[in-house]
Amino acid sequence: MRETHEVFNQVPPLVDYNLFACDAALHDALAREGGSARAGALDALGTQLGGTGILALGEQANRHPPVLATHDTCGRRVDRVDFDPAWHRLSALLYASGVHSAAWLDPQPGAHVARAAAFYLHGQVEAGSLCPVTMTFAALPLLRREPALWHTLAKRFAARDYDARDLPLAAKRTLSVGMGLTEKQGGSDLRATTTRARAIGAGGRGAEYALVGHKWFYSAPAADAHLVLARSADDALSCFFVPRWRPDGTRNAIRIERLKDKLGNRANASGEVEFGDAFGVLVGEPGRGLPALLAMAAHTRLDCVLGSAALMRRALTEALHHARHRRAFGRPLLEHALMRNVLADLALESEAALALALHLAAAVDAGGDEAAAGTAGGSTDGDGDAAALARARRRILTPAAKFWVCKRAIAFTAECMEICGGNGYIEDGPMPRLLREAPVNSIWEGAGNVMCLDVLRALDREPEAATRLVDDLADGCAGEPRLVRALHALLPALHTSAAHQWQARALTAGLVLLAQAALLRRDAPATVADSFIASRFADAAGGTGDPVFGLLADPAAAPILLARAWQAG
Repeated sequence: MRETHEVFNQVPPLVDYNLFACDAALHDALAREGGSARAGALDALGTQLGGTGILALGEQANRHPPVLATHDTCGRRVDRVDFDPAWHRLSALLYASGVHSAAWLDPQPGAHVARAAAFYLHGQVEAGSLCPVTMTFAALPLLRREPALWHTLAKRFAARDYDARDLPLAAKRTLSVGMGLTEKQGGSDLRATTTRARAIGAGGRGAEYALVGHKWFYSAPAADAHLVLARSADDALSCFFVPRWRPDGTRNAIRIERLKDKLGNRANASGEVEFGDAFGVLVGEPGRGLPALLAMAAHTRLDCVLGSAALMRRALTEALHHARHRRAFGRPLLEHALMRNVLADLALESEAALALALHLAAAVDAGGDEAAAGTAGGSTDGDGDAAALARARRRILTPAAKFWVCKRAIAFTAECMEICGGNGYIEDGPMPRLLREAPVNSIWEGAGNVMCLDVLRALDREPEAATRLVDDLADGCAGEPRLVRALHALLPALHTSAAHQWQARALTAGLVLLAQAALLRRDAPATVADSFIASRFADAAGGTGDPVFGLLADPAAAPILLARAWQAG
C-alpha cells in the first residue's frame, strides 16, 4: 500500500522513569514529616514501579477485570473470584513493600509516613489493587486487640510473600482482610443494618456466631476474611471476623451473588453477598461494632486522600510529559504562557494535596497506640502538646482532607486529560482510567456530606481538640493578612459547628485550604506558598480554591512550580 504520510509530533509513552526521583514535593514532604530514613528504599521502589513492564500491569489489570465463578466444573459451589495475572503481580509488589502491615508491626520512627509515601507511589501505577491492602492495613489494629484470634494470624500478616491461593487461613502464607458494612436499605446509614448474628454457644467476645443476612457492597470479596457488621441477640450492632473458610476446612456459607459493574476501579472486585449461617467470631465488645469499624474506616479515609493524591500526581506527570513533547503553533505546548499557567496551577494543587496527606500520616506516627485504636479522645490532661495536636489533626483534618482532596482529584484529572487533547480521551493511554478512578475515593468510606458532618461532629464533641487545631492554624497564618482574614471568617462556625450543617462544606473546605496554606508556608519554597495563597484566598472570606485551574496571577512563579513538579536527573 502506498505510503500516505509521515508520523511525527506524536507523544511517546511515559515509561522507564523513577516515580520517586522526579518528585521534589515528595522528597521535601518525606523529610519534614520524619520519613527520610526510608528514602533509599523509596527511590528503589520508584525505579521499579516506573518501569515499562510494571506500568503496563495497571492497564492490563483494568482491561481484564475479575470474573466471578460461582460453581466448579462438577457443580459444587465455590464462589471464587478469578483475577488477571497482572492483578496478582501488582498485589505481590504491594505486599513486598510492606504496605499492608509494616507500619503497625514494625513501628519505627516515621513508619506511617514512609508507608504513606510507598502507597502514593503504588497508586500512580494502579489504584484498584490498593483497596484490599488498605482494608487489611486498617483491620490490623482492631484484630491485634483480640489475643486469641491474633495469635493464629500474626505471622501471616507480618509476612510479605503475597499468597493468592484460595485456602483456609491456616494454609496461607499471607492474608488479606475486607469489610462488609453497607446493605441495600442502609448505605452510609449503618444503623439500618439488618444482618443477624446468632451465638453458637454462650456467646460474647471471641465466641463463635452464625450470621444470616446480606451485604450490598462487600469490599474485596476474594479476601481471606472480612470484618462484618451484624446485630446480635440483644439487637446491638457488633463486629464479626468472618473468614472465607471455616476452621474445619470447609467453605464458609458466604454466597457471592454477583460482582459490581463499576465505572472505575475495575481491576478490583466489589461484590454482593448473602450469609446463610456463615461462621464468624465476635471481635471487640458486644454492641460496640459500629465504633470499632468506624475507627477502622478512619485509617481507610487517610488512604483515600493518599490514593487521590496519587491519581493527581500520575495525571500531572502525563500532562507535563505531553506538554513537553507535543508542539502546537510552532512551539512545544509547555512554552505557551496559558498552558504554563494551567500546568503550574495543577502542580501547586498536587503538592498541596501530598503535603497534607503526609502530614496526616505523621499524625498517625505521633499517636502510637491511640492512633492504632482510631480514638481521638476528649481530654488532653497529661498529654504533651504535640501528641494532643496530632490527635486533633487525625480526628478533624483527616475527614476534612478526605472530602476536599478527593473532590479536587475529579476536576484535576479531567483538566489533565484535556491537556492531552483528543489522544488523552482515547483508551489507548492512561488518562481515561485515571478519570474513571477519581470519583471512587470521594464516594467510598464515607461520601462528601458524611465527611463534612463528621468534621462538625468532631468540632462539637471535642472542643479541646478543635481549640488546639485552631491555635495551630493561627500560628501558621500569622503575618499573612489573607490567611488571618480567612481564619477569622471561619471561627464562628468552628465554635458553634452543630448549628452550621447548611455551610458544612464551606467550613470543611476552608479548614483544608488553611491547613494546606500553613504547611506550604512553613516548609515549601516561598514561591509555592505565595502562589497558593494568592490563588486560593483571593476573596475576603477565603473562597474555596480556584474554580478552574490556570488562574495564577504571577507568571514568574511558573518555572519554580514546574521544576518541582518534574525534577530532572
